[in-house]
Amino acid sequence: MSTSRRPGRRFPGPELWSRALEIRNSWLSHALSTEPADRPAAEAAITRLYELAGASPPTFSWVSSPAAAVAVMTPTQALSLSGDLPVEARLATLVTSLRERLDRRIGVWRDRRRPRDRPPPDPLGFPMRALLNNGLGPALHRSIRDSVAGAVRGELTTGAGLYWGGQHETHWIALYDLHRQVDGVRFDPADTGELDLWATLARSCGWWWPREGVCVIAERPLVVRTERVDDSYGLIRLHHGTGPAMAFPDGWTVHAWHGTRVPSWVIDAPAADRIMAERNVEVRRCALEHLGWPAFVADAGLELLDRVGDPGNPGCELRLYDGATTRLLLVVNGSVERDGTRRHYGLRVPAEIDHPLDAAGWTYGLSGAQYAQLRRRT
Repeated sequence: MSTSRRPGRRFPGPELWSRALEIRNSWLSHALSTEPADRPAAEAAITRLYELAGASPPTFSWVSSPAAAVAVMTPTQALSLSGDLPVEARLATLVTSLRERLDRRIGVWRDRRRPRDRPPPDPLGFPMRALLNNGLGPALHRSIRDSVAGAVRGELTTGAGLYWGGQHETHWIALYDLHRQVDGVRFDPADTGELDLWATLARSCGWWWPREGVCVIAERPLVVRTERVDDSYGLIRLHHGTGPAMAFPDGWTVHAWHGTRVPSWVIDAPAADRIMAERNVEVRRCALEHLGWPAFVADAGLELLDRVGDPGNPGCELRLYDGATTRLLLVVNGSVERDGTRRHYGLRVPAEIDHPLDAAGWTYGLSGAQYAQLRRRT
């Protein structure tokens, strides 16, 4: 292993890389934890953060899910009773400043020879800083913030001001922890102490809403179900095909199909009539995938009108179906997903269209003849 002191040029050997993956796995387990919250640890950390933000210690109100927290929250005032910024705004400034200081210590490394979302084929051939900033870090961000926390955010129908994700803040906490444990980065002692408070919360509780004099904290879920997407950096996404992907102690649930948040009926009772009535194309796609196209065609009473090769997507077909109330074009996505699959979409087209090329062209605002000239679509 290189002992170079140049920033970002520390190359990992197998043992150090294994250590990085071990730390990554530990933080990922905290993000997906279904253990009861450690209430004393969470309350102590939040009390200290209030103190750093210049606020008095709050009382604590524990609820069983983020939805339950939103239900009891009141709108945020622009200023506190003392005329200062509200405590949540001061906490936001506190953590933003902390992350800016930590970012200056870890730097930013980008391999400009490769797209940022494609991992290098041989992790041991790249500097450790590159592997953390361009590999493990983004994978944790997509897994935790985008997929898991993103599904929870999407399911909350009303907002309640600033909040923090507790265990779902793990993506950024883990990145700094990896830098100090395997990349040899040294942070200012005061910054390390503040980072450790956020790390304690990530290990201790679910989402929390700080307000003047009171802090509402949600319990962690009872169930979290995910699937592995990428073997290079451990990318995961929410998915469960026979029930909720997340379930909380009060019965509040989140459903997901291969990373896409969906209504519960997509998982529990997919049916042709519900699919035909669904306006969201991604939800419709997920329901079609779950039910299966042959079952959908039979259930909806669709008849295959015609099928042709897709000139904009070589090797795939365009299939035009007719039903009593709709005409659907089955297309295959031109882009390959990270897991190597291609998504299938059922697109509604006008009833007077009777050829697949005309139907495909219509979805792009083109004629069938113009679509036939496409070299490649996405």
